[in-house]
Amino acid sequence: MTFTRAIVIVMDSVGIGELPDADAYGDRGSNTLGNIARAVALRVPTLRMLGLDRLVALGGARPSNGPRAAIGRMAEASAGKDSVTGHWEMMGIVLDRAFPTFPLGFSAGIIQEFSRLTGRGVLGNKAASGTTIVDELGQEHMRTGALIVYTSADSVFQIAAHEDIVPIAELYRACEIAYKLVGEGLGVGRVIARPFVGSPGHFKRTANRHDYALPPSGETLLDRLKGMGAPVVAIGKIEDLFAGRGVTVAVHTASDSEGMDAVERQMAQTDRGLIFANLVDFDTQFGHRNDIEGYARNLEAFDGRLATLLPKLRPDDLLVVTADHGNDPTTPSTDHSREYVPLLATGPRIRRGVDLGTRKTFADLGQSLSEVFGAGRLPHGTSFLAEISQ
Repeated sequence: MTFTRAIVIVMDSVGIGELPDADAYGDRGSNTLGNIARAVALRVPTLRMLGLDRLVALGGARPSNGPRAAIGRMAEASAGKDSVTGHWEMMGIVLDRAFPTFPLGFSAGIIQEFSRLTGRGVLGNKAASGTTIVDELGQEHMRTGALIVYTSADSVFQIAAHEDIVPIAELYRACEIAYKLVGEGLGVGRVIARPFVGSPGHFKRTANRHDYALPPSGETLLDRLKGMGAPVVAIGKIEDLFAGRGVTVAVHTASDSEGMDAVERQMAQTDRGLIFANLVDFDTQFGHRNDIEGYARNLEAFDGRLATLLPKLRPDDLLVVTADHGNDPTTPSTDHSREYVPLLATGPRIRRGVDLGTRKTFADLGQSLSEVFGAGRLPHGTSFLAEISQ
């Protein structure tokens, strides 16, 4: 086979323009990367060199020597715009119904039962930005010990607690209780632990976040690869998004910088199989906080790390850089947005400048990787491997 190893890096929330059905999600006008580039000067020479500015306007002149990657964009075929849906679709699952959302909060019965089982009161129970609700209710939480529960436009039940008030182990147990109530009980996509530290007016979320996601609703490429005995290295929140299924090695990280450290380390240690990384800071630190400048600087930091990674690719490597949804920090919303995502495929044996066009589903990526590893045909997606291979 042409490739024996694939590295997939997901820039969490780096969308490149609204999908045709964006209006149905309240996301008309969203263009995470394009709108950031219009708002601030964006210095991403490596991504430009690969061809990202052929997919979305980044300002300034394009590199004169053409894309050094195969380039395209992917539309999401599944209903929804959250990380679980996007990552599952990349690995072969297309959902015909979105996970349920609770814009008015969860029912009184659910909250009462959660409170009874955890032995703590509940504050919030509404859709809110995580940083905003912690600022709003953090002091009362510290006074009463009640857990802060909130949701968003996504299918999530999030629990915030100060690490000095609720020990991490107890917070995780509360999430396990919530998972049974709303995950298994209502089909909510994820329960998320959101620990924080600090004092009123100076609260800060910590790296002890933990996601409790529903298991994939069908067989994924990860399941196939693990069943074949191929290594599947999950970096960042990948293991959480797939509920641990199909993963042979899991590396959890506290930042995108740590994520890229882990990618390079695993490239040195893992000779074959799939290295699958999610870089979440784009989304959690900047997109959800509408921090345009911070988002731009994180893109630039990633661009620099990508520049050091590219020379380390082996002849039999396939590197894919993509995203899972949008989260446009220039819009009033602090939620995810329904957008196209970039598809950049590169490596020594990749044909440069190939236009992969608009793919109808993220599952085209999984189908292509399945062909790379001889894992058989997945139920969804069309492989583009023949188009990019020399």
